[in-house]
Amino acid sequence: MNIKRNYQYLLSDLSTLKGVGTKTQNLLKKKNINNLFDLLWKLPKSYTDRSLSSKIKDLKIGEIQTVAIVPQKYNFPRIRNLPNRVVCKDETGEIDCVFFNSYEGYIKKILPLGKEITVSGKINYFRKKYQLTNPKYVSENSSIIQQVHNKYSLTEGISEKLYNKIINQIINNLPTLDEWHSKNILSNFGNINWNNSVKELHKPENIGKYRDNFYQRLAYDEIFATFLVNSEIRKKIKKVKKKNKIINFDSQKSIINKLEFSLTKDQTKTLIEINKDLASNQKMFRLLQGDVGSGKTIVSLISALNTINSGFQVAVMAPTEILARQHYNLAKKIYPKNIKIEIISSKSDYKNKKEILNKLKNNTINIIFGTHAVFQKKVIFGKLGLIIIDEQHKFGVNQRKKLSDKGGEDCDVLLMTATPIPRTLTMTIYGDMDISVIREKPRRRKPIKTYSKLENKIDEVLKFISKEIKIGNQVFWVCPLIDESKKLDHSSAIKKFEYLNKIFPDKVSLLHGKTDILEKEQILNDFLNRKFQILVSTTIIEVGIDFPNANVIIIENANKFGLSQLHQLRGRVGRGDKDSTCILMLKSNLSENAKKRINILKETNDGFLISEEDMKIRGFGDVLGFKQSGIKNFKLADPIHNSDLFLLAEKEMRRIEKSNEDIGKFKPLIKLYDRADIINDIA
Repeated sequence: MNIKRNYQYLLSDLSTLKGVGTKTQNLLKKKNINNLFDLLWKLPKSYTDRSLSSKIKDLKIGEIQTVAIVPQKYNFPRIRNLPNRVVCKDETGEIDCVFFNSYEGYIKKILPLGKEITVSGKINYFRKKYQLTNPKYVSENSSIIQQVHNKYSLTEGISEKLYNKIINQIINNLPTLDEWHSKNILSNFGNINWNNSVKELHKPENIGKYRDNFYQRLAYDEIFATFLVNSEIRKKIKKVKKKNKIINFDSQKSIINKLEFSLTKDQTKTLIEINKDLASNQKMFRLLQGDVGSGKTIVSLISALNTINSGFQVAVMAPTEILARQHYNLAKKIYPKNIKIEIISSKSDYKNKKEILNKLKNNTINIIFGTHAVFQKKVIFGKLGLIIIDEQHKFGVNQRKKLSDKGGEDCDVLLMTATPIPRTLTMTIYGDMDISVIREKPRRRKPIKTYSKLENKIDEVLKFISKEIKIGNQVFWVCPLIDESKKLDHSSAIKKFEYLNKIFPDKVSLLHGKTDILEKEQILNDFLNRKFQILVSTTIIEVGIDFPNANVIIIENANKFGLSQLHQLRGRVGRGDKDSTCILMLKSNLSENAKKRINILKETNDGFLISEEDMKIRGFGDVLGFKQSGIKNFKLADPIHNSDLFLLAEKEMRRIEKSNEDIGKFKPLIKLYDRADIINDIA
């Protein structure tokens, strides 16, 4: 098969392109363009119309014009730094082509005397004469220049002319690929094929036509490729046969009865889903997604006990040591006395750690809590049956797969996140996993009252805080930056601490990203034990920690945060049975988007609704920093504007899975769009 008729051509190295040397390749790679296929998704932003040729007498100064001229005379001055000049004419007048820093030989080559040459560029007027300076578009073949030329967002060092030449070279050699979609799917896009869709995508007249068939078809390809990869990962995981866990419902019931509250319907439903996975002979690979304070931890600990009762060990990983210790303390409180519970901590001495590692290896510890250290190579488990990872929404697909493999065949995996994610994002970010959702909040949890205050009303806020402290409550005060910044008009956590400490002496402490880890743990523990009343902090308090006595949070420059992040921060309060308050401090000159975000937060405590609105306002790439998370980065598809395509892809994927259809025909699609090593053995 001719390589140009095969999808492999599109995965060819940039060096296969004519006119692309090492320097250009390196410049393109800086833009994450590593092969021909990558180049196709750098879309034109606008275009320059060079198709119409004008006579010299009709040229318009300051505009890009195309003109056929005949070079008459060279003027190459001997004085350095003076420009080289070529006098040219047509039947209506004269024009000078002026060159700075160009050699005589090059000028004579592109503008030979007496030959008609087509040139294009911006027209100037100097000393009563038309002038073209450093024309880049020069050719004896007028058809090469008399076209509409696309403008791209270029890397420095690559000219528009070269970029168009590269793109046109690929488009002219596009392979005609066998169709991978069914007729039913193609009918949604006017039956346009992949090859023609790409060609249409790069036509200047189609810039911005996101709802046209060609664009929609290519966006769908991108989405569906992700669904295919996720489906294959799910299949691979489900193929692993494990020893099923035996669920001891009497033991489970005794734990639930010990609790000071009843489980919500969502918690009960989720526990049933997890137990079903544990009891099956297929490996569990599940995400437990729940809003802030919805009670995910208790569900995971009951699941862990069911695993322990089946003779297996459990490892629980949290992002911070204080959160790991919080989970550890809860397990100690609710588990039967015969369950061996340990925690790996940065405070543990070498002898203690060594002893714990030996016990893990010998299967004399039932459940271990810790940070990422729990999964280091030196940590060997005797009989690991369940991995629970809290707040790991930044785990990418490959990291999750490695995690699943680490536990061995009999090990189930449960990830938890308090970051509500819009449905279209969940489909792609966590499409390789089964998903359980807890939306319902425990009845004892009261909604957090949210107010906005202009920062010049800080005296009113201080009076409110003073009253809260007097009745024994605690306060979070969140600032965006650690130090003063000249570039950003944000409050400084350090400066705010100094300010508040004067008003409330000996009642304030400070926490930020530069705080030493041991000092950080001490500060949080002291706050938990009510040794001070106000904690001034940056956003590092965002994740999952329970401080039942903290019922007020002040967030400065709240307009600088995204909606989802504000909701996560707000979730640090309202953990006890007291009325809780969130105060958003603002400047007076807010943008319309900032006003929208603040109003949404004041109107609802529903994290799922908030995340949907956040994505609409800010775009999916910015929701809670997912750009840095290794999630699928779409080139064309958008979870907001293409939600219909996500639903169509989901429906088609379910049909294929249900009918057990061979996905061999989708190999080019998967290889082109995902190049996922995980399914290289696809037929």
